[in-house]
Amino acid sequence: MHSLKCIIKSTLGTSIDLIGKSPVGAYTYEKIINNVMSKSKTVIHNQTKLSFATPNQLNRFRVDSFSTKEPETLEWIDAIPAGSVFWDIGANIGLYSCYAAKSRGICVYAFEPSVFNLELLTRNIYLNKLVDQIVVVPLPLSDSIKTSTLNMTTMEWGGALSSFGEDYGDDGKTMKKVFSFSSVGLSMDEAVSLLKIPRPTHIKMDVDGIEHIILSGGQSVLREAKEVAIEVNEDFTKQASIVRNKLTSYGLKFREKRHSIMFDNNARFGNSFNQFWYRP
Repeated sequence: MHSLKCIIKSTLGTSIDLIGKSPVGAYTYEKIINNVMSKSKTVIHNQTKLSFATPNQLNRFRVDSFSTKEPETLEWIDAIPAGSVFWDIGANIGLYSCYAAKSRGICVYAFEPSVFNLELLTRNIYLNKLVDQIVVVPLPLSDSIKTSTLNMTTMEWGGALSSFGEDYGDDGKTMKKVFSFSSVGLSMDEAVSLLKIPRPTHIKMDVDGIEHIILSGGQSVLREAKEVAIEVNEDFTKQASIVRNKLTSYGLKFREKRHSIMFDNNARFGNSFNQFWYRP
C-alpha cells in the first residue's frame, strides 16, 4: 500500500507539472483546487447540525467520526451553562468550537496557531454562521510572551501533533519535524491582560505535549475557571504529573478521565485520555 501511494503521488506530481505549463492547464488546475476547498460535509449531533470543509481524507475522517472520536468531550460541552466563555486551546479546524457555539449559544475563543488549519477553522466558522460567536486567536499559548518556533509533524489541512517552543510530541519523545516557522506566543494570563480576552469559565486544551507549559502561564485564569477538559498522554509521565499538580494547586478537582473505545487497543494513543476537572 505504501509503495502504491508513492507511485500515485509521483505520477500525479508529474502530471500536475505538465498540466500547469499551459494556460488551459493552469486554469484547470486552479479550478480543481477551488473545487476541492469548497467541498464540505454535514453532521448532526444531538439535533445540532454543522457543516465542515472536507478538502482531504483527514478532514473527512474528522467529520465522519465527529460523534464517536471524543464523545466524552461532546458530553462535557453539552453541560456548559448559557452565558459561559469557552476557550478552545488547540482548536484545529474548529469541530468543538463550532459545536459549543451553536449548541450552547456561548462565546468561544479558538486558539490555533497552525497556518494549515487556520483557513479551515475560519471556513468552518463562516459555513456555520458563527462569525459573531467565535473569535479566532491565531497565536500559540505558552508560559510567557516570547518568540519561538512552531514545530510541525505534518503540512496536511487538519493535521495535529505540533509543538511551540519544544521539539517533543504528546508522548514526550522527539518529534519528526517536517515544517516550522517562528511566531510570537504568550501565556493565558497575558491573553487576558494584553489582548483583553474575557476570562474563560470553561477551557478545553489539546496541544499535543505542552499542556503543562501552558498551565504554568495561566495561574490567574485557572484560579477562576470553573471547569477544564485537558488531553494528557500518560506515557509522558513527567507531563502527566505536572498537569495534575498544577490543576490541583489552582483549586480544581479531578472528576474523571475517558477516551473513546476506538483508542482502547491503539498502540500510539491507547494511554491518551481526556481529563475533566472542576471547581467544587
